[in-house]
Amino acid sequence: MSNTKNTSNTQNSQESSKEAESDTAEDRLTPMQVLRHARTQLAELTGMSAESVSSFEQTEDGWSLEVEVLELVRVPDTMSLMASYQVDLDPQGEITGYRRVRRYERGRADSHRAGGR
Repeated sequence: MSNTKNTSNTQNSQESSKEAESDTAEDRLTPMQVLRHARTQLAELTGMSAESVSSFEQTEDGWSLEVEVLELVRVPDTMSLMASYQVDLDPQGEITGYRRVRRYERGRADSHRAGGR
Protein backbone atom coordinates (compact mmCIF):
# COMPACT_ATOMS: atom_id res chain seq x y z
CA MET A 1 0.00 0.00 0.00
CA SER A 2 2.78 2.48 0.82
CA ASN A 3 4.46 1.71 -2.51
CA THR A 4 1.28 2.75 -4.34
CA LYS A 5 1.08 5.89 -2.24
CA ASN A 6 4.71 6.84 -3.09
CA THR A 7 4.04 6.32 -6.80
CA SER A 8 0.97 8.53 -6.58
CA ASN A 9 2.92 11.28 -4.75
CA THR A 10 5.69 11.15 -7.36
CA GLN A 11 3.18 11.51 -10.20
CA ASN A 12 1.49 14.45 -8.48
CA SER A 13 4.85 16.10 -7.95
CA GLN A 14 5.80 15.67 -11.62
CA GLU A 15 2.44 17.07 -12.76
CA SER A 16 2.87 20.11 -10.49
CA SER A 17 6.34 20.74 -11.94
CA LYS A 18 4.99 20.55 -15.50
CA GLU A 19 2.15 22.95 -14.64
CA ALA A 20 4.60 25.44 -13.10
CA GLU A 21 6.83 25.30 -16.20
CA SER A 22 3.90 25.86 -18.57
CA ASP A 23 2.62 28.77 -16.43
CA THR A 24 6.05 30.40 -16.62
CA ALA A 25 6.26 29.84 -20.39
CA GLU A 26 2.76 31.27 -20.89
CA ASP A 27 3.56 34.33 -18.74
CA ARG A 28 6.77 35.08 -20.65
CA LEU A 29 6.36 37.90 -23.16
CA THR A 30 7.37 37.42 -26.77
CA PRO A 31 9.82 39.93 -28.26
CA MET A 32 7.03 41.46 -30.38
CA GLN A 33 4.85 41.96 -27.30
CA VAL A 34 7.75 43.68 -25.53
CA LEU A 35 8.37 45.96 -28.54
CA ARG A 36 4.73 46.95 -28.93
CA HIS A 37 4.26 47.60 -25.22
CA ALA A 38 7.48 49.63 -24.99
CA ARG A 39 6.51 51.83 -27.94
CA THR A 40 3.08 52.47 -26.41
CA GLN A 41 4.53 53.32 -23.00
CA LEU A 42 7.18 55.64 -24.44
CA ALA A 43 4.54 57.48 -26.48
CA GLU A 44 2.41 57.94 -23.35
CA LEU A 45 5.38 59.24 -21.33
CA THR A 46 6.84 61.60 -23.94
CA GLY A 47 3.78 62.57 -25.96
CA MET A 48 5.69 61.67 -29.13
CA SER A 49 5.10 58.71 -31.40
CA ALA A 50 7.76 56.05 -31.78
CA GLU A 51 8.51 55.52 -35.46
CA SER A 52 10.79 52.49 -35.22
CA VAL A 53 12.96 50.36 -32.97
CA SER A 54 16.57 50.38 -34.14
CA SER A 55 18.06 48.21 -31.39
CA PHE A 56 16.60 45.50 -29.17
CA GLU A 57 18.21 43.07 -26.75
CA GLN A 58 17.42 41.03 -23.68
CA THR A 59 19.56 41.91 -20.66
CA GLU A 60 20.07 40.48 -17.18
CA ASP A 61 17.61 43.08 -15.84
CA GLY A 62 14.97 42.74 -18.57
CA TRP A 63 15.18 44.42 -21.98
CA SER A 64 17.04 47.31 -23.60
CA LEU A 65 15.80 49.12 -26.72
CA GLU A 66 16.76 52.09 -28.83
CA VAL A 67 13.64 53.74 -30.22
CA GLU A 68 13.50 56.36 -32.98
CA VAL A 69 11.00 59.14 -32.24
CA LEU A 70 9.72 62.06 -34.33
CA GLU A 71 10.32 65.11 -32.10
CA LEU A 72 9.58 68.03 -34.43
CA VAL A 73 7.78 68.02 -37.77
CA ARG A 74 9.28 70.31 -40.42
CA VAL A 75 8.71 70.94 -44.11
CA PRO A 76 10.18 69.33 -46.07
CA ASP A 77 9.93 66.08 -44.09
CA THR A 78 13.66 65.40 -44.52
CA MET A 79 14.30 68.35 -42.18
CA SER A 80 12.09 66.97 -39.38
CA LEU A 81 13.91 66.38 -36.10
CA MET A 82 14.24 62.80 -34.95
CA ALA A 83 15.65 61.44 -31.70
CA SER A 84 16.94 58.11 -30.47
CA TYR A 85 15.84 57.09 -27.00
CA GLN A 86 17.50 54.40 -24.91
CA VAL A 87 14.64 52.56 -23.17
CA ASP A 88 15.14 50.08 -20.33
CA LEU A 89 12.41 47.62 -19.37
CA ASP A 90 11.97 45.06 -16.62
CA PRO A 91 11.38 41.37 -17.50
CA GLN A 92 7.60 42.01 -17.67
CA GLY A 93 8.10 44.72 -20.30
CA GLU A 94 7.41 47.74 -18.09
CA ILE A 95 9.59 50.82 -18.63
CA THR A 96 12.06 51.38 -15.80
CA GLY A 97 13.80 54.32 -17.47
CA TYR A 98 14.49 56.14 -20.72
CA ARG A 99 16.77 58.88 -22.00
CA ARG A 100 17.43 60.66 -25.27
CA VAL A 101 20.83 59.61 -26.59
CA ARG A 102 20.92 61.66 -29.80
CA ARG A 103 18.96 64.09 -31.94
CA TYR A 104 19.24 64.42 -35.72
CA GLU A 105 17.50 65.59 -38.89
CA ARG A 106 15.60 62.82 -40.64
CA GLY A 107 17.37 63.33 -43.97
CA ARG A 108 20.94 63.19 -42.62
CA ALA A 109 23.15 60.14 -42.39
CA ASP A 110 24.94 59.59 -39.10
CA SER A 111 28.61 59.20 -40.04
CA HIS A 112 30.18 59.17 -36.56
CA ARG A 113 28.37 56.12 -35.13
CA ALA A 114 29.84 52.87 -36.37
CA GLY A 115 27.63 49.78 -36.28
CA GLY A 116 24.39 51.68 -35.78
CA ARG A 117 24.91 52.21 -32.02
